[in-house]
Amino acid sequence: MARCRSVALIGVRGTVVDIEVHIGGMPGFSLIGLPDASLYESRDRVRAAVLSSRESWPLQRITVSLSPAALPKRGSHFDLGVAVAILAAADEVPLDAVDGVLFLGELALDGRLRPVLGVLPAVLAAERAGLGRAVVPEANVAEARLIPGVRVFGARSLRQVLAFLRGTEIPPEAPDELEEASGSSGTTPVDDTADLADVAGQKEPKRAVEIAAAGHHHLLLTGSPGSGKTMLARRLPSLLPDLSLDESLEVTSIHSIAGVLPPGRPLIVRPPFADPHHTSSVVSIVGGGSRVPRPGAASLAHRGVLFLDEAPEFPPRVLDSLRQPLESGSLTLARAEATSVFPARFLLVLAQNPCPCGNFGSTVHACTCRPDAVRRYGQRLSGPVRDRVDIQMKVDAPTMAELDAAADGVEPSKAVADRVAEARARQERRLRGTPWRCNGELPGPYLRRELKLPADVTAPAFADVRAGRLTLRGVDRVLRVAWTIADLAGRDRPTVADVKKALELRRGEAA
Repeated sequence: MARCRSVALIGVRGTVVDIEVHIGGMPGFSLIGLPDASLYESRDRVRAAVLSSRESWPLQRITVSLSPAALPKRGSHFDLGVAVAILAAADEVPLDAVDGVLFLGELALDGRLRPVLGVLPAVLAAERAGLGRAVVPEANVAEARLIPGVRVFGARSLRQVLAFLRGTEIPPEAPDELEEASGSSGTTPVDDTADLADVAGQKEPKRAVEIAAAGHHHLLLTGSPGSGKTMLARRLPSLLPDLSLDESLEVTSIHSIAGVLPPGRPLIVRPPFADPHHTSSVVSIVGGGSRVPRPGAASLAHRGVLFLDEAPEFPPRVLDSLRQPLESGSLTLARAEATSVFPARFLLVLAQNPCPCGNFGSTVHACTCRPDAVRRYGQRLSGPVRDRVDIQMKVDAPTMAELDAAADGVEPSKAVADRVAEARARQERRLRGTPWRCNGELPGPYLRRELKLPADVTAPAFADVRAGRLTLRGVDRVLRVAWTIADLAGRDRPTVADVKKALELRRGEAA
């Protein structure tokens, strides 16, 4: 018998799996422990890889058990661990050499080692379980070495892995062309050259974007085609501060599992940006799968921005599926075999036209829509979704005077980002010792108890509650925005004017 270690991933959580191998009896091969189809096929890949590496294949019955047996296992990254465990059970590899080592990698039929998904969360799980060494495909080395305390060996083939375990000279291997081309790219690469200075005019919408970035407040932009809604949304990430180390590891783990890590950038340090098309399904947005769920766009936007352009064109089920993560910051997906929890604390930005033709309320173009069509179009965003949006802003097309003024110079993203960073720093100092980092994450009870404001300051918000224009959840969101306005202004507490401004932003009346 012999035993090796690998990791099973469910959501972003990894569990160390024991790969136990017993050899004895009539020739055969059994793989037990809830493997999926790709893992069940590993028996053929492993046998071909071992023989192609000029190693002896045991001519007896081979029983491979993956423990814990009740945990579903999926993926081809178990191949390397199965191959090493079989050779160790056949006395071809020293047993003490595989003790305390994590093995990850897919085997090609000729013994080459191909990169796999989810290496970062897998190595993190191994480190927490006390494993001090890891063997991974060479293409995954940079990602695996992000976890301190784990010595990582990167290999191009099974032959190199066996030489490493035996303590002999590592044989040279030519790089695999497929491996070089296998680096996945982000679903929505962020344009590092996008600058807020590119947007002409739009003083109030820019201010709304700045407040949204400073306090992590959800934003709805409404305006005619060409008014600049998409430009504003795409430049919002340039205002956000870099991710902390913990946030970077968390975000990178999600992207690693989804297979969308940018090539050559094993650690994501900037807030991600996701903008799925309006024909996207619920599964593509919130994640899912038939057996073990995979992350969707909402989780890929964790600690970043989720932009839904032409929001009313999205199916209502897609928009309503975001209600849970907008409140809790996570997505819980239950399936028959496993329940996965994906982080999904994103900043939601919605953009919409005022009507189907896009010209309702325009002073330049005539609207061709009937009044009932305008009303129905505005109702495509359900009340519960709108109630979770902190800031609503009307975006009008810039005038010629604004375009001329833009030629003389406008404020770049760097200047706005500095103010956002100062406001975030004030929030972090105020929330030190709590699990929250910015105003938009604060739960209502904490906001009302620990950050309670005088009655005369909150009076305008509760006046709207009595008038039926605002819900109690809406009051919490108004107060969060008021705290952010105060933070940007350098004040210790919001004033009545800050609360009134937050109410205007909530109603879409800011001018």
